[in-house]
Amino acid sequence: MNRYIALVFTFVCVVSCQPSADDKAVSQMRLIDSLYQNHDYEATLRAIANLRASHPKAVKSRRRALKIWQDASLKIAQADIARTDSALQATKRAFESEHDIGRRNRLGVRVDSLQVRYDALCGTVRVIHRRQKE
Repeated sequence: MNRYIALVFTFVCVVSCQPSADDKAVSQMRLIDSLYQNHDYEATLRAIANLRASHPKAVKSRRRALKIWQDASLKIAQADIARTDSALQATKRAFESEHDIGRRNRLGVRVDSLQVRYDALCGTVRVIHRRQKE
């Protein structure tokens, strides 16, 4: 009986000394935090995808990384909206000042394309905001 208790006690000690999945993910979370603080959002998203693949059981780290993922995705989408809006406004001005019918038609197609892109990006931002509220 004493031998059985000693064996169980040894097993419990060995198992309790093992680092948890979140402990193993600490170095990757530091990298993710560093990349996000340096405004390298694309690399941040890649690092989070790597964390998800390499540490599927690190629930706390993954939960924290999800918030960073949403914030980084939002920053990327907002920057893309700004670039698209600038291009859209410039193209609209060029469209209105163009007199050649061929060039005007091509600019009209470009305006439509940029408008669709702008609307899609705004939809992406709305979805991210909705998920952040959850």
